[in-house]
Formats: sequence, structure tokens, C-alpha cells
Amino acid sequence: MRVAFQGELGAYSEAAVLEHFGADTTPIPCEAFDDVFAAVTTGSSDYGMVPIENSLAGSIHRNYDLLLKNNLSVVGEHYLYVNHTLIGLPGARLEDIRRVISHPQALAQCEGYLHSLSGVKIESVYDTAGSVKMVKQMGDQTVAAIASRRAADLYGMQALADRIQDNPENLTRFLIISPQPGEPGEDAKTSIVFSLKNAPGALFKAMSVFALRDIDLTKIESRPLTQKPFEYFFYIDFAGSILEPVAAKALAHLEEYALFLRVFGSYPRHRYT
Repeated sequence: MRVAFQGELGAYSEAAVLEHFGADTTPIPCEAFDDVFAAVTTGSSDYGMVPIENSLAGSIHRNYDLLLKNNLSVVGEHYLYVNHTLIGLPGARLEDIRRVISHPQALAQCEGYLHSLSGVKIESVYDTAGSVKMVKQMGDQTVAAIASRRAADLYGMQALADRIQDNPENLTRFLIISPQPGEPGEDAKTSIVFSLKNAPGALFKAMSVFALRDIDLTKIESRPLTQKPFEYFFYIDFAGSILEPVAAKALAHLEEYALFLRVFGSYPRHRYT
């Protein structure tokens, strides 16, 4: 099985792929999130795995937009505990580090630790594991990267400090995308997107279709309609499957208010511990 992810080998997305699908899976690294969606659309990968939100840094908005842009289904989710490591060249010393590079999300999740380092400049790059690869290529012992401990081992680098994230409960939620819908199972979650007429009470009425049926909303996200300034798409995750009558009735009710409604998919809910 081939599963596309954004980043270099050793990235957290690759760790999520292997955790979810197993060690026999072939992870396919992609340069950008757009490339992950393209790999699944063209069939060069069986599935794609993309981060959608982090418990510290919030939502990854680009992937919400790509879900809407591409005609793919969400068939699963996976929560990954993220432990960040400060990584340098072999022989590097923590007190000599003057520049730290990594993906913007990783830098945001380690903001407190980075502020504690005196005279260190911060620089955003395209990927966590990629930042380790860049430090190795630079050969500069004053530059360090933030990535996984596995990335340090993979590229033959040295861990200077472990678990440097500001909050130990650092979880990233990933979505699994596929050309075809999946089987939701008994303990399911559903992801949808819709838009509404810009009118008083419109959002309240839309939310009421779930509240009246005691359906648990697990995530609400808004993204702008690019052709209509200050109007929005609303992305919602709720507990349950579209195969369940109560959920089907809620969506039928929502269609009475929505200008646009799309179901990305119902899929097995991942219960992290």
C-alpha cells in the first residue's frame, strides 16, 4: 500500500502513516500538500494523509481549502503525539547554537523553549525532517533544526534537547483521503462543508439541526469564500455516520438552509489515549 504525505522521510506525517497503516506501508514523500492530493487523485498513491489541526497551533487552513478543491473522500483520522527534538550536527553544543530552523508549526509549538535560548534567530522552512536534512547539508554547527528524534537518527544527526514543545499534550490530527468513500463502522465521525445566505440567524438555524437531535459537534472551522468578501464556508465534524437515520435527517434539514453542502465522508473515529 502506498500512502502519500507532505515532507521528507522522518517527518511527523510519515510517522502518522506508519502508526496508522503499519510498518509494511510504503510512505510516499511529497513536497507540498497540493502534491499529496494530486498523488491520490491520479492514483500514484492509494491514500493520502494530511494534518488538519494541532492541539497547540490550531488548524492547517491550506488543507481545509484543498479538501474543498479536490473531489476526494475522507476515510479516516489519526491522532499523533508530537515530541519535538532540537537537532544539530554531530559534535554540536547547545550553547553554540545561533540559528534554529523548522516548519512554522513546529516553531510555534516550541515558542517558549526558543525564547529561553539567548541570541538565537528563528527561521521557517518547508518541513521538520527537511530542516534536519538542510542542517546536515550546511555543515554549520551553530545551526539546529526542530524535528522528531527519528529524523535525527535517520540523517545521522545529534539530539541536543528532547521534548522541547511548550505543552506535553501536543497532538496533531491527520485526515486520510481516498478516491472512494470508506466504511464508517459503528463509532464514526462525519466531516462536511456548507455555505449559508448572509442573513440574521442563518448560522444559528444551521447549528440547530444538530442541537435538536443531540448530535455532538467535534469541530467547527470557517474559511472565506474567495469570490465573496466576508462570506464563509463552514467546515464541521460531528459524531456519527450518514448511514444513521438521525444524522441523515440532520443533513436533510441543513439542506433547507444551506446554499451549498458537501459531505467529505463518514469514517471510523480514532480514540487517542
